[in-house]
Amino acid sequence: MAYNHGREDRKWRIWKEAEEKILHECGVDEAVIEQIRTDDRADFNSNRRFYRWTSDFGECLEEIAGREKQAEIRSVMDLLDEIENETLYFALVTVDRRTLQIVLLKMQGYSTKEIAPLVHLTAGSVYARLAHLRKKLRKIL
Repeated sequence: MAYNHGREDRKWRIWKEAEEKILHECGVDEAVIEQIRTDDRADFNSNRRFYRWTSDFGECLEEIAGREKQAEIRSVMDLLDEIENETLYFALVTVDRRTLQIVLLKMQGYSTKEIAPLVHLTAGSVYARLAHLRKKLRKIL
């Protein structure tokens, strides 16, 4: 959520008026109250700049993350290229291409029954290949 300067400024003014009322009741000199007001306003402006910067920075990070999510994995080679864990990469390189296609389709949200005709296997075979891959990865990882 973006930093709302107007709302924060109103909250600061209300707080400042209440504080100054208490200072007047305690008999604090007007010059001292004015100095406190000036210092507090400088502090408020400093915080405002920080919150605006963090808000802008956060929006920038969200935008970058959104762009990275758009890079879809469309092929088995894309899948292998995206793997950063070296152990996992070498484990998947040794797996047959059809099993990697099943993994890719699973990542894209297809159900096992939908995957079976796409890779020319039965649903049971797809389940079995995934089970074997899980077992292999559990041993390695």
